[in-house]
Amino acid sequence: MSPVETRSRTAAWFPGPAPEDGPAPARLVCIPYAGGTASLFREWQRRLGPEVEVVSVQLPGRGLRLREQPYTASAALVPDLASALVEAGLCRDYALFGHSMGALLAYEVACELRERGEQEPFHLYVSGSRAPHLYGTREDHLLSDEELRALVSDLGGLERDRAVDTAYFERRLPVLRADLRVCETYRWRPRRPLRCPMTAFSASRDVLASAPQTEAWRDYTSGSFLRRHFQGDHFFLNDGPTRERLLRSLSDELAGAGADLPARAAGSQSAHARREAPWTS
Repeated sequence: MSPVETRSRTAAWFPGPAPEDGPAPARLVCIPYAGGTASLFREWQRRLGPEVEVVSVQLPGRGLRLREQPYTASAALVPDLASALVEAGLCRDYALFGHSMGALLAYEVACELRERGEQEPFHLYVSGSRAPHLYGTREDHLLSDEELRALVSDLGGLERDRAVDTAYFERRLPVLRADLRVCETYRWRPRRPLRCPMTAFSASRDVLASAPQTEAWRDYTSGSFLRRHFQGDHFFLNDGPTRERLLRSLSDELAGAGADLPARAAGSQSAHARREAPWTS
């Protein structure tokens, strides 16, 4: 593959525009939930301000990548996404955010990059997701179309206009099934914890990621861990007051992150580092 083809393929993963004023001090790479697109994070750049560059990930099978086959297994998706991040030069001064499936991918990509000798993210944000070792207990990708639509509706992922929702859902159904298969065939393997701080976001009515299941992320970092609990359902980041609280929390945590990055890159440990997980090697 030529350098031009490589750049073009890599750019497809990150469809957002480059910052108008050049690179920001810190970068937040955002990975959507199952069936989601990069447009989920369209307004985040404006909300998080010029100190943070928001990079939205577009997975195959949606948006301008509609003609590409979606992945059905994390074993193929994770290394390809990690390679795209490396090729795009996005693995310095970066944090990772993921919601639901996106959280699982963010964790696995962070581990993959570490194994390649790349810099860990300076922060990992996991949202609406139980800890990785708790995956593998559902088979929602095998549900009928109507059953799957009812599930997404019950989780808060559809609006009230049934005609609009039905058309939207039917267009997304193939990629949703593929993404659910990525999650439901995933099997965690023990590795030493990440060193970066981690923040986990949970919601009061999220039946896919309860507060205790979200709290279980604590053992996946030897750095500081914070869990923030909101009112809402599984899709609490989509709109409304809870999304505003989420963005405000991210803004507060990322504020001034650029000034701290040199010390973090030099391997400094958080003053609030609490423990090493029992499977540390």
